[in-house]
Amino acid sequence: MRQRFRIGIMGTAKGPHIQALAKALQNTGAEVILVPPQRLTSFIPEPATIITGSDGYRENLRELDALLVRSLPGGSLEQVIYRVDVLHRLEKLGLKVINRAVVLEKTVDKFYTSALLGDAGLPVPRTVVTESFEQAMEGVKKMGRVVVKPLFGSLGTGMVLVEDQEVAYRVFRALELGRYVYYLQEFLPHNNEDYRLFVVGGEVISTMRRRGETWKTNIACGAVAEYVEPDPVLSRLALKTAELLGADYLGVDILISNGQPYIIEANGIPGWTGLQSVTPVKIADVLADYTVRQLQSGINKD
Repeated sequence: MRQRFRIGIMGTAKGPHIQALAKALQNTGAEVILVPPQRLTSFIPEPATIITGSDGYRENLRELDALLVRSLPGGSLEQVIYRVDVLHRLEKLGLKVINRAVVLEKTVDKFYTSALLGDAGLPVPRTVVTESFEQAMEGVKKMGRVVVKPLFGSLGTGMVLVEDQEVAYRVFRALELGRYVYYLQEFLPHNNEDYRLFVVGGEVISTMRRRGETWKTNIACGAVAEYVEPDPVLSRLALKTAELLGADYLGVDILISNGQPYIIEANGIPGWTGLQSVTPVKIADVLADYTVRQLQSGINKD
């Protein structure tokens, strides 16, 4: 008799990815439990973390078979760290978490991601990260045109192209007032296009090319998605990235400059609205099937 798995999705009900994933999981026969990250309550020494509702609803997360993380919303430093700590604890208590907390820690922080990839010999843009205004200015002097990015963020929000010392001075002084870290990457000419490769379970399941009217190629910034067959070279880079980070699934962004591919981002909670609009692959179904297979393989091993 086929076991009916109880699978949690961490996020809010209104999220389109969560709705698609919930439907896909239900189609496999799984029971889906929504896990709002703001409603986590943990107990010590009892090995328990629950979610609660205003109507008295309680759900012990240890009773789930798996938890798919689709949202870790911003908040205070304490709130963000606590939510990630809960994921670490649940894993240690035996819950299958996708993606694992360590993967999210590696991918939510652009510096950490770039350092891990670069130190492993994977191609990334030249990057300078510093809290020093003087070192940031020196980085512009050495690299010329640079893209200034927030350490945390997505969808292209907050990225600025700096092309001369005067603009750099004004931008960096403004960032200094907010106590931000300077994250600078050398601007690489890329014909206003790049590639998003979606990896699930060690396989590139689909790829799109994104074409922008400016250097920003994010769909949220107006770029247009186009389905392309996965390129073998780019696929190998994406799979190496997922393997290095230990990700069950991952969105990997790669641009090509002067014939050389560069990994510019790896997202541990990747969206797929743009990709889904151009690919025949049902991404939510693939992710749901992968999750169920992981649980079934665990039963078979036992």
